[in-house]
Amino acid sequence: MRNIKLVVEYDGTDFVGWQSQANGRSVQDEISKVLRQVLQESVTLIGAGRTDAGVHARGQVANFRTATTLETSAILNALNGLLPEDICVHSAGEVSEDFHARYDARERMYRYYIASRPGAVNRRFQWFVKFPLNVSVMNNVGAQIMGEHDFTSFCKAEADVDHHRCTVSISEWRQMEDLIVYEIKANRFLHGMVRALVGTMVDIGRGFTPAPAFAEILNARDRTKAGMAAPSLGLFLEEVTY
Repeated sequence: MRNIKLVVEYDGTDFVGWQSQANGRSVQDEISKVLRQVLQESVTLIGAGRTDAGVHARGQVANFRTATTLETSAILNALNGLLPEDICVHSAGEVSEDFHARYDARERMYRYYIASRPGAVNRRFQWFVKFPLNVSVMNNVGAQIMGEHDFTSFCKAEADVDHHRCTVSISEWRQMEDLIVYEIKANRFLHGMVRALVGTMVDIGRGFTPAPAFAEILNARDRTKAGMAAPSLGLFLEEVTY
């Protein structure tokens, strides 16, 4: 059996998320369906991150095992020829037998995009926030999550995890003309974590929540203390490192 690694981009707008679900269209199902057609066998497709409904990716990583003798270039071409237009596979390559897209990942990097003025072209990929935001203050509170912390306050209450500790290596806001971008990189992410962080920091940036309250929210380990989750449309899984 060969182990094939894919790097995938997708527009998550019309998906229930990466993971196969009974209630709608998933990225995992769409790729698996085409792989069955191309390889003439069923495969188990493993993704590095289980992005939620509406969340996008430019650097999702997946792997599957197959008995096919097809060249990886032929698999890549077939996938891009048959997949719907909201999914694109950037690369396909053979990796070691024990490679696992999810468990071998060392860090994942997400970006969240906020528009400071309304627009039509990128409305599916940016959250328009009508309030002026103090990016400097948002950067100050964002820096407080650097290193290892318990992120229970920023995790969906029903998440089934062994623990809520994550180690963050990047947490930075940048102003780029009419666009504000949040970049976060960590060894692991909890369900809803990035969107809850963004929503809370936007509340602080617009003056709704006092900046000193952020440390209290983080230490409370209580999701009800944090702000609302930012909309999924502005969130992108940008990169997975191994």
